[in-house]
This record gives sequence, C-alpha cells and structure tokens, in this order.
Amino acid sequence: MRMAVLSDVHANLEALEAIAADMEHQRVEKIMFLGDVVGYGADPNACVKLIARLCDVCLMGNHDYVGLGLESPQYFNLMAQQSILWTQKELDRKAVALMSDFSLEADYLNYYFVHATPENPLEWNYLLTPEEAARNFEAFAQDFCFVGHSHLPTAFCRRPDASVTLIRETTFRAEPECRYIINVGSVGQPRDGNHDACYLIVETDGNEFTYRRVGYNLLKAQDKMKKSRLPEFLISRLAGGK
Repeated sequence: MRMAVLSDVHANLEALEAIAADMEHQRVEKIMFLGDVVGYGADPNACVKLIARLCDVCLMGNHDYVGLGLESPQYFNLMAQQSILWTQKELDRKAVALMSDFSLEADYLNYYFVHATPENPLEWNYLLTPEEAARNFEAFAQDFCFVGHSHLPTAFCRRPDASVTLIRETTFRAEPECRYIINVGSVGQPRDGNHDACYLIVETDGNEFTYRRVGYNLLKAQDKMKKSRLPEFLISRLAGGK
C-alpha cells in the first residue's frame, strides 16, 4: 500500500493544494496528517476543511491547540503570537468543529504518529539530534514513528546495538531489526532551505520512504498574507525555506 504522511500546512492553501494534486498523481491510498494545519498563513479555514476531507487520520499540532484556545500563545515568539491571534479571529465555526475532532496521536499497523515527540506529545518539544531521538525511541512500541513540528525532513535509525544515526537521504528503505523516527517535513512552511512543499510517501510493502518536493504558487500565498496584514517576516521567509 502507498501511504502519504504530511505535516505543518500552516494555513498555506497554495502549498496544500499542490500537495493534494501530487498525492492524487502518486495514487496514494491512505493519508495521515500530523498537525499544525493553521498558524502563520492566510487560509486557515480552507486548509482545515481540505485536510479534514483528504486525510484518514488528522492530528493536532501546537498551533492548532493554541488556535482553539486550549493553550496560551505566551510561549510563541511575537510574530507567531500575532499570526495565531489573527487566526483565532478568522476561524469559522465549521473549521473549529473539525479541528476539535483532531487527535493528539494515532497508530496504524506498525506505525505511530504524533506531531512533536512521542515522549511528551503535549510539551511540543523538538526532536533534532540523535541523542534526543535515542530517548524518544523508548516512548513508543512500534518500529516506525512519524513526526513533524521542526519542519525539517530528516530521519533517525536505531540499530540493534542501540546506536542512533541520522538519515538525510530523500529515499531510503528500512533495514531489518532497526527502528525509525521520521520527520516528514512541512507542507506550508519548509525550513531546510528549500521553499517547495514537502511530504513523505511510504510504501508499506517493504517499508520504503520517499520525500516528495512540490512547487506551488509562492507569490500568491505571500500576496494573501500581505493583504491579511500578517507579519512581514513570516511572508518573506517562505521564499527562503526558513
């Protein structure tokens, strides 16, 4: 089976629509979303509704959690605070109802899904180093864990001797007796220096993983943000993939 795993749309409808078209072209059979459908971008309502329609599993990220008023934005930086307060005013009843049904974690077959970390999902920590990954491997039972949150498409492999190594290849296959934590990157706000939307395709027969990069109408997304008077930094950094 071919499964798509995506995360961190951040209200970027142009990027999400491009990914949706690519997933259809790739003939994926199951779609898993790891959270942060809102925040930063100018189309929160449309993105929530499209994610809810497309995806078999919908998880909640920290921006979704704050957007629903379930947590204070006080730990966000100033620009993230400004965008999420704008988002809270913009969200309509349908989007709020849909987001309220999103989960914090999910599992399917031998796969575990969470937005930030399996160790403490609600603390919204980043998982960036082999040392952090080693600790988090103890927090889930499956052989594969998929995360988002950092917006960086990287993976960690835990070998039978308990050593953890970083994987940066765009396509790789699981090795026998190894376990993996895989960050699927970001649809709407990549931060690896490439502004193209990013998601992951999983071939469940054989456990092969491929990152897909998809171009989208960046200028249109930025123009919408300008018209919504969102912070200039959030607008300009889209082009640099930062």
